[in-house]
Amino acid sequence: ESIERATVAAVPPDTLDTLPGWLLPLDGGTVGRAHSAVPLTHEAPDLALLPRIEARYEAQGLSPVFRLPAEHPAFADFGAALRERGYTPTQATLVMQGSTQRMADSGDSAGVQVDTVPQPDWSRIYLGEGFDTTDGAHRVRLLQRAQDAVYVSLRVPEGEPGAGTVAAVGCACFAEGWAGVHGMRTRPMYRSRGYARRIIVAMGQAALARGIERAFLQVEIENQLARALYVRTGFEPLWTYAYWRRPLGRAVDRP
Repeated sequence: ESIERATVAAVPPDTLDTLPGWLLPLDGGTVGRAHSAVPLTHEAPDLALLPRIEARYEAQGLSPVFRLPAEHPAFADFGAALRERGYTPTQATLVMQGSTQRMADSGDSAGVQVDTVPQPDWSRIYLGEGFDTTDGAHRVRLLQRAQDAVYVSLRVPEGEPGAGTVAAVGCACFAEGWAGVHGMRTRPMYRSRGYARRIIVAMGQAALARGIERAFLQVEIENQLARALYVRTGFEPLWTYAYWRRPLGRAVDRP
């Protein structure tokens, strides 16, 4: 429950509704976590709530989306009911847990800038070459709403091509006793230089300064490079979830 609440706190939707045992973020953007119904426990959900959840989204002019643990026996009946209604599971995403001390000890944070307010250069990365600019704009819109967050950026060091250019960014949101790692982006031409690791280190340092020891993140199963980085910085798998959507749902959603 604390992870799911912290997740929504990092990308605050236009409206956050609830039903017993569920969070119902309601947002018209592309960020899946900001507009998908998510259970607060991994116990079998009440099937009677399914049409009520659908109705809440439809009343806001949104297509209902469910974010559920994948291949979890407690959700077998709920998944079967969703299939009967035309939903299919998509976009398998891994939830990982780590230690902020391990993050901070994973390297150095040389050249990293940590701000409590998003800076223009930080925001521009999400809108730049190599990224989905529509999704990027929605991601910036939501991440900057977080109540307690740091916006981390790294500039290319002096003496290297592109010196002074922001090459990598991320956001750490602190909520529910967790440091949530979100919005990790490295410009394509600056990848494989260890910049993302420095961002992670700086996030760990910021979390420790707040007395927060636990961290979590979500990463698409197919993103092998990112998953390898997170393992190297101390993260371990917790569970996998999938987005259940109807065929005409938002195919461009991101976690």
